[in-house]
Amino acid sequence: MGYSMGWMWIWPALIVFGVLVLGCLALVVTQSRSGGAVTTHHLDRPPARRILDERYARGEIDDEEYRRRQRELP
Repeated sequence: MGYSMGWMWIWPALIVFGVLVLGCLALVVTQSRSGGAVTTHHLDRPPARRILDERYARGEIDDEEYRRRQRELP
């Protein structure tokens, strides 16, 4: 019985290791789902259009200037 007790530490260690691995997997899956949706939206627009939208959102240009520049963009 003395020899078999030496390996009893492995079960709690395996359980802790398994919980850590599952936690990391859950974190990766949730980050990839939310992150992917946000980044693809910005990649759909051309850079000039995105800059124009950002300047309008910050209030650097007014409605008339925004519409005029929007018409000029391809």
